[in-house]
Amino acid sequence: MDNGRTQDGRDNPGVIAPPPLIYLGGLLAGFVLGRAVRTPALRRPRTRIVGAALAAAGLSLMRNFFVSFKRADTPINPARSARTLVVEGPYRFTRNPAYLGMALLYSGIALMRGAVGPLLTLPVVIGVVDRGVIAREESYLSERFGEPYLEYCTRVRRWV
Repeated sequence: MDNGRTQDGRDNPGVIAPPPLIYLGGLLAGFVLGRAVRTPALRRPRTRIVGAALAAAGLSLMRNFFVSFKRADTPINPARSARTLVVEGPYRFTRNPAYLGMALLYSGIALMRGAVGPLLTLPVVIGVVDRGVIAREESYLSERFGEPYLEYCTRVRRWV
């Protein structure tokens, strides 16, 4: 591998779509699904409080992800070549803090709106992100960084 390129010549993981768009698409599809099949609303005050807490946690995790990548001077965009293996900040606890943060934010939005539909589509979204983004990123990072990345994977879980 020269200049970050993998054995097949790519210099990025080749993810299927930008992860924020996958989450946003799933969230919107969930709201449409909820209206189409008239799912019951979750209207308890505690539901909104839990939703706000999840959204805040998700935003905080995503902020820490951005800060960690900025400090490491490596691109946030998965369509670009990684310059550095980031293992500090939230990466000490999860290999995918941005995607976990987006899932928490997604869940928080659904709960604050009292919407069941997005909660029904969330497992599909996570599956798409897991297979179409994370698996590709992991393969790329294995080739790009080799043993240091593989050792990191033995210490830190994929999600939590």
